[in-house]
Amino acid sequence: MLDLLIITSGRLMRAELASLAAEFPTVEIHDDAAAEARPPIIDTSAWAEPAFDPSLLDARVAAAAHGAFGLRTGGRADDAWALLTRYQRFLGRRNQASACSGFDDVLEAHRAMHDLDRPLCRADHEHAIDTWQWLLRLEPDAAFALQAAALFHDVERLESESLQRVEHRAPSYQDFKDAHARRGAAITREVLARLGVDATVIARAGALVEGHERAGVDRESLLLSDADALSFFSLNSAGFLDYYGEAHTRRKVAYTLGRLRPESRTYLSRIRLRPEIAELTAAIQSSTGG
Repeated sequence: MLDLLIITSGRLMRAELASLAAEFPTVEIHDDAAAEARPPIIDTSAWAEPAFDPSLLDARVAAAAHGAFGLRTGGRADDAWALLTRYQRFLGRRNQASACSGFDDVLEAHRAMHDLDRPLCRADHEHAIDTWQWLLRLEPDAAFALQAAALFHDVERLESESLQRVEHRAPSYQDFKDAHARRGAAITREVLARLGVDATVIARAGALVEGHERAGVDRESLLLSDADALSFFSLNSAGFLDYYGEAHTRRKVAYTLGRLRPESRTYLSRIRLRPEIAELTAAIQSSTGG
């Protein structure tokens, strides 16, 4: 579990440290080397290099995540924000609604559905946890049903895309996404019912999953859409480009930007995007006035 960030070279303004601490309340943040004696601490100094690929650091972080660990970075605020965002799936963050044995069961059932030896299943599991963590950043008081929906929103992929992705072959991208959401909602309801979750919670979680690929109107739907979109940019966009190539990635970036509310687009400045994704994103935002 990631629970420590050490900021070494230079000092952040008190307001910046307070902002980091408020958004990542489970992480102990030091603006000096005071906690360096507690291993393991992963040095992330290469992160500041313009061409650094964050995936090069991912394996080291994942290997340390079986226990408590920390990250060490330089004194730039951008690096601190981007690091904690990249690795928020290793945080222990929950809220009052999910700090219970019932949500433990939901997490365990969700994890058991994913064969982590399959790269695409592992990526789906990581995206689900990351979406959940984005949701808790956007809405610290998120209800149980909304948090469950964040975890299960893409669970349909375990049936249709566990070995290879096929979305780019769909005649209608939106029709494909709608079918994906409907089947995911059915799976969500089945799993939560098997766990004995309250019927009203099951109904709400299922409805949120079923509508997650469409522009919602209620606040919870909008929050789920934003969390899903932000996770694409912060965690999946580079791998998406490698897998699909530039043409479909441009389509995906445009589609995902279109789902983000203006207030949530501000988080893009705190994400380490690969240069090609950053250029695509900027070009699409410029062309659409976003």
